Amino acid sequence: MTRLQKKKQFVVTGGLGFIGSHFIEKVLALGHSVVNIDKISYASNNLDFGNNPNYSFLQEDIAKLQDIPDCDIIVNFAAESHVDNSISSSFEFMHSNILGVYNLLEVIKNKKIRHMQQAWEYKVPLFVQISTDEVFGDIEDGFFLESDRHKPSNPYAATKAAAEQLVFAWSRTYQIPYIVTRTTNNYGPRQHPEKLIPKAITKMLNTQHVPVHGSGTYVRNWIHVEDNVDAILAILDKGLENECYHISSDEELSVRDIVTVIADKFGRTFSEVADLSSDRSGADVRYALDCSKTKALGWKPTRTLHSSLNDMISYYSKK
Repeated sequence: MTRLQKKKQFVVTGGLGFIGSHFIEKVLALGHSVVNIDKISYASNNLDFGNNPNYSFLQEDIAKLQDIPDCDIIVNFAAESHVDNSISSSFEFMHSNILGVYNLLEVIKNKKIRHMQQAWEYKVPLFVQISTDEVFGDIEDGFFLESDRHKPSNPYAATKAAAEQLVFAWSRTYQIPYIVTRTTNNYGPRQHPEKLIPKAITKMLNTQHVPVHGSGTYVRNWIHVEDNVDAILAILDKGLENECYHISSDEELSVRDIVTVIADKFGRTFSEVADLSSDRSGADVRYALDCSKTKALGWKPTRTLHSSLNDMISYYSKK
């Protein structure tokens, strides 16, 4: 029997965010129950998930939580994620991405200890940490495997790498089961316009120039958020405990490629829309993950940037 074959109780943190909200929608559609814990930040979406009776919401900061509702699976999407923000001011990244994960693990550990002291039954939930390809730093050729060494290049990446180490350590010391997923750059509806693709779309909708770091040669792998969510669910359903899994697509494009493709939708060229006056300190040249381990579970991406762009332009034109 696979893990999600029976109805599960999920606790999702950061479920009003970009990826978390899509995950909750899919989980509810599959008939599971969700408690969403979100502090509500500038990047949150105003969603009620159709007033689904299997959904409830707690407005809390994961770094300050004192308890977690009983559940089968905790999926931690809650994080500060914009690299530029982490470079200009890293405190919130330390607070959410490191202290937040530490606190979640401590709450689980302490709840387990209290139940043991009282001889009460307590099933420790599976802790799922949503991580990033950026923990490895960049790679010019080839692809990172799940077991490769972390070498983060910026404060955001460093906090996500640190969070993973906390998960590994608390699992070994306190027997908290975990799964870590690392994914490449996501795109899709609800993404905050601070990120490249929605930023490029919104700038062009307003006939403004698109800031492009360096000359636009930095290469990333791009995956639609719904493909990412489907991969996470496949991992939760069939993946092994205490393992890491990579999620990526076959779409490897430079920043210049992305802006060019979007500009073409507006009948413009890269040189007409790009503002090359800025760059990012510590920028990684290329991210790339080997996701054969996840594909072995039966998952594969089905969406492409080209097939999704018209819907995304329509979405952001209505914002």
